[in-house]
Amino acid sequence: MAGIGRMNERGVGMADEIRTIGVLTSGGDAPGMNAAIRAVVRQALAKGVKVKGIKKGYQGLLNEEIVDLERSSVSDIIQRGGTILGTARCMEFKTEEGQEKGARICMKHGIDGLVVIGGDGSYRGAQALSRKGINTIGLPGTIDLDISCTDYTIGFDTAINTAMQAIDKVRDTSSSHERCSIIEVMGRNAGYIALWCGVANGAEDILLPEKYDFNEQRIINNIINNRKKGKTHHIIINAEGIGHSTSMARRIEAATGIETRATILGYMQRGGSPTCKDRFYASIMGAYATDILCQGKTNRVVGYRNGEFQDYDIEEALAMEKHIPEYHYEVSRALSM
Repeated sequence: MAGIGRMNERGVGMADEIRTIGVLTSGGDAPGMNAAIRAVVRQALAKGVKVKGIKKGYQGLLNEEIVDLERSSVSDIIQRGGTILGTARCMEFKTEEGQEKGARICMKHGIDGLVVIGGDGSYRGAQALSRKGINTIGLPGTIDLDISCTDYTIGFDTAINTAMQAIDKVRDTSSSHERCSIIEVMGRNAGYIALWCGVANGAEDILLPEKYDFNEQRIINNIINNRKKGKTHHIIINAEGIGHSTSMARRIEAATGIETRATILGYMQRGGSPTCKDRFYASIMGAYATDILCQGKTNRVVGYRNGEFQDYDIEEALAMEKHIPEYHYEVSRALSM
């Protein structure tokens, strides 16, 4: 695994510094977070390092909702969706006062290393704690796949499989009633879930925030032309970052005369038992985070790129840009025709 073996600029190792690791989950929950928590706990305990779980993210840190974790604390959780530690968003932690308080609480509880599982916003909190003397490592926990430094994020694989199965079911009824169906998937302002499901479900149109030109007439023409060719249904995958699926459905039905329905899959995509990939990758990432913390590293983010688990400086990771691969988009267009 790339990166293991390097020390931070202070040259500090486990024997000098890391005795207790904290772990928290922040932001939106994602299937596989429990696998990452389990790996952090068991890898740390195997190294003789204590572990404390922080409930409800940064809000729980400020409220001192902190518990000791043992091997038995993480038994039988790898198959469970969500996060056993809970999660919440915390506006107070975005302030200098909140960050100072969080660092003091970590020190009070003897936490000298912290694993933060979440997205970009969670990384900024980890970055702030690192600047205040708490060694921090971020893990990419989000179904949206929108973290630039990594080709994989914890929960994405489960989310796309959940959405894919739901879309297959909508297609069945859409075909039976000869409808047009607009199916809205999650992803915030990123179109990765929509792109993957659009290709995997054979959608006739895929609307991505990164590419959509808001030309509804093109979609309407596509529906009419397909119906003339004998197509009995039409599936449109719409990304959350575009949204407005219900009003779009009304406009399309008025323009085409074809019954059109919107289905918003919503938070079902966050839940459910994680896939094998999400369990395995999250476990490796959790162990990796523990290893580099115990080497004395801080202000790092764990990612997966080019077939390897790696770590990056948080500032470097936050500065990276991520785009829908142009070839993937071209293929999705070609296959939908």
